[in-house]
Amino acid sequence: MDSASMPTSPPDDVRTTAPGSRALATEAVHAGRDDLARQGLHAPPIDLSTTYPSYDSRGEAARIDAFAATGADPDGPPVYGRLGNPTVARFETALARLEGTESAVAFASGMAALSAVLLVRGSMGLRHVVAVRPLYGCSDHLLTAGLLGSEVTWTDPAGIADALRPDTGLVMVESPANPTLAELDLRSVAHACGSVPLLADNTFATPVLQRPAEQGARLVLHSATKYLGGHGDVMAGVVACDEEFAGRLRQVRFATGGVLHPLAGYLLLRGLATLPVRVRAASATAAELARRLAADPRVARVHYPRIGGAMVSFEVHGDPHEVIGRVRLITPAVSLGSVDTLIQHPASISHRIVDADDRRGAGVSDRLLRLSVGLEDVEDLWADLDGALGERAEAIPLREALARTE
Repeated sequence: MDSASMPTSPPDDVRTTAPGSRALATEAVHAGRDDLARQGLHAPPIDLSTTYPSYDSRGEAARIDAFAATGADPDGPPVYGRLGNPTVARFETALARLEGTESAVAFASGMAALSAVLLVRGSMGLRHVVAVRPLYGCSDHLLTAGLLGSEVTWTDPAGIADALRPDTGLVMVESPANPTLAELDLRSVAHACGSVPLLADNTFATPVLQRPAEQGARLVLHSATKYLGGHGDVMAGVVACDEEFAGRLRQVRFATGGVLHPLAGYLLLRGLATLPVRVRAASATAAELARRLAADPRVARVHYPRIGGAMVSFEVHGDPHEVIGRVRLITPAVSLGSVDTLIQHPASISHRIVDADDRRGAGVSDRLLRLSVGLEDVEDLWADLDGALGERAEAIPLREALARTE
């Protein structure tokens, strides 16, 4: 990022307003729950049923036929857990409202969600994918390995239009990207895609900071395990999109069984209620830690996005493994987006599965550390980082510190 524009606090502008008439913070609390008061309920119920009784087998057959034809949620009572679940549907409704899309379809993990997208496009004979690195390591591997019959062309944003082919079914980007926090102009990327759907992984930004659908993305992917759940106790994925694509995703989910458990759907809906508060608070702390790291001579480079957010990546002069070994308050663990702060070494864990040359070419150096900032006090976090970085040296001038931040 341009260091001169490093935010002092999370953005406070149009991104705080949901696509509808209600503010984002209000939508986060109420979306998916609008009918509860009329039912005499306050907390959303958890429906754990796998199957549902029906004495109207003709009506049930008609609902199944309708689902097979379009993938639309069956009208009337639920039929079977693999077709849909009322608790999960509440989360899907809420996430779609926050992202400003017609629909959303939830899955058992982020990778199950991405796999479903690839299967939908592949079933139409559109197996070619154009993608921009870096992506989350397992997303990169799924595309590169061709495990679902896909073929990928890696390019930079300027090369997207030239990389498109008649059989291109998808363009995939991640912004801010995992783990370098590189950012893309999503509107320009969407324009370059033409009629090919753009899938934007919005896991790091969340709809609090960015809504890719407003910038032209047809598909918005989340590893809901991260910020949407927010407490490190649920695994899930979700795709926000138009209803036509959602129907196809539901059909793939029904056929392949990558369904989200109702309890996970409940926890995700609960997590959305505090999403704006959590993201803004953690982002303020992350921005401050990024500034301090940039001024520290033990740190070679700091990556922090213009959009803000709770993720910070930084490269150290010393051994990154020793830094991880010395943290005491911060949790050394994979994943991100929890209320507690996590640190990991991408080249060893999240991006280990990516070819080393491809990994380094995407800016994921062997000295890069990724910090997911939680809700702890900034001074306590800095004290832990200070100790983990090892022997102190004299701080560098502010001008130089700004030049080392991107």
